[in-house]
Order: sequence, then C-alpha cells, then structure tokens
Amino acid sequence: MNSCLQNDAVRSTPDADDLELAEFIRQHPKLFVLTGAGCSTASGLGDYRDKNGQWKRRQPITGQIFIGDEAARKRYWARSSVGWPSFSQALPGLAHHALMELQLQGRLVSLVTQNVDSLHQKAGHRNTVDLHGVLATVSCIDCAQALSRDDFQARLLAANPWLSSLTAQHAPDGDADLEISDLNTMQVPACTHCGGLLKPDVVFFGENVPREKVQQAMSALASADALLVAGSSLMVYSGYRFCLDAQKRGQPIVIVNNGLTRADSLASLKIQGDCGQRLSTLAALVAS
Repeated sequence: MNSCLQNDAVRSTPDADDLELAEFIRQHPKLFVLTGAGCSTASGLGDYRDKNGQWKRRQPITGQIFIGDEAARKRYWARSSVGWPSFSQALPGLAHHALMELQLQGRLVSLVTQNVDSLHQKAGHRNTVDLHGVLATVSCIDCAQALSRDDFQARLLAANPWLSSLTAQHAPDGDADLEISDLNTMQVPACTHCGGLLKPDVVFFGENVPREKVQQAMSALASADALLVAGSSLMVYSGYRFCLDAQKRGQPIVIVNNGLTRADSLASLKIQGDCGQRLSTLAALVAS
C-alpha cells in the first residue's frame, strides 16, 4: 500500500491519547466518519467557531435573506468574488490524507462531511456525502441548470470589472471580510437558460439538508461499528443528529477535536488536539 502521509506528520513517539485512539479503531474496524471545519483549517480555510464552540464572527447569511434581499445577495457575491480564488485553490491537509489512508486500509464505511470545500475529493475520496453541498457549483433556483463556480466567477468579473481590484481578509467558506457601502451598480449574472436567480450549491445557514442526503448517511451509519467525529464542534444539528442516532443504536462515539463539542457527554472517547496530527498518527499506528 502506498501511503499518502508525510513522514514528518507522524509523531516519533505517540502519546497516550494516540495509543488509546488507535486501540479504539482496531476494536471498531467499520467506521462512519463525520468531518468538520477543523479538518480544513490547516489548508488555510477558516472556521466559524472558537475552541469553546462560540461564534468567532457574525453568523453567515441565511438562505432566506440570500433569495429575498437583493442588496444582501449583491454583498454576498462581492465578498465571494474576493474569497473564491484562494478557497478554490486550497489543497488537502494532513487530516484529509490521513482519512484517505484509513479508507485504503478498508476501515471506512462512509465519510460524511459538513465542509463545502471538496478537499476530501481532492485527497482521493470517492462517494463522500457532502452534507452541506459544495461551493464548486452554482445552480438556478428556478430551472436547476448548473454551472461551475469558476464559470460564474468569470461572468461576475466580466460584468463588474472593478471587483478584480478588491482585496480583503479571507473568511470561512469562500467569503471575505469586505464592506462596500454602495453596490447599486453591481450586476449579478442570471441563469442563461431561464433568467432565474443563481445560488451556490450549498445549504445556507437556516436551510435544511436535503432529506435524501440525510437518509443516505443514516443508512451508512446503521452499518458501522462506531462513529468517528473529526474537527467539528457539532453545534449545528445537521451533524449532531448522527451522534444522537449512534447513541440510540448503542454505537460508540469517538471525537477528535481541538476544543469543546456539543456531543462531548455522548462520547465514549474524546481526544483533544489538532485533527491532522492526531489522524496522521492514527493512520500510521493502525497500519502497523
């Protein structure tokens, strides 16, 4: 087996938590894995919450506001036009590669992610359940015609060349900390098929995860030995629900996260620390 892990990613001397985590995984070889933003921070992508699970910044735009408020929608796309280039060029980190290694070892029943960055796919994962969708595509809310986010970016900049000169600090999910007072002249591209409103293929804050995705994930969880949560505070119910379901089934839960989570009281094992480092060491330990 060709390892996708870098040698310097693995602790020369695993600590007690590393060894306990490895033993847990050996005893539960069929894992349902749920990942969150903590898996992607090492790739340069921000997260919304601090180690105590509290918001670091204002809450993201809701789907209702995006669709119903033209000014807010323009503001979203202006900020996204700045954040998208670096977001789309992000590369998988240690956590993504380590989970790919565990998949190659045959230990994953399913990988479900709350992230919208497609970094698991870039690391080689297939059949990943993108619980909250992906930012890489945009679709019309009326006719469902889709296009790539890169194509939308080209259309957006062609209609608003001044956006190319903007700079700002990057924020989570391809956003940017950008404040512009007057966006009246901004033109947002419409669907070329029906003229409808285009929306990123993600579940915005306040929207529901599509039922079929939840059912697909729950079915996979039912066939697993245990639930492994990596890099998520689980403060959003869409992810927390899997912990509740695992508890009802009597399935053990192991959490690897740098901070508090909503499901700490449900966990059979909680490992503090950086997801990339912990998972890389884990993959090496259980491979030997």
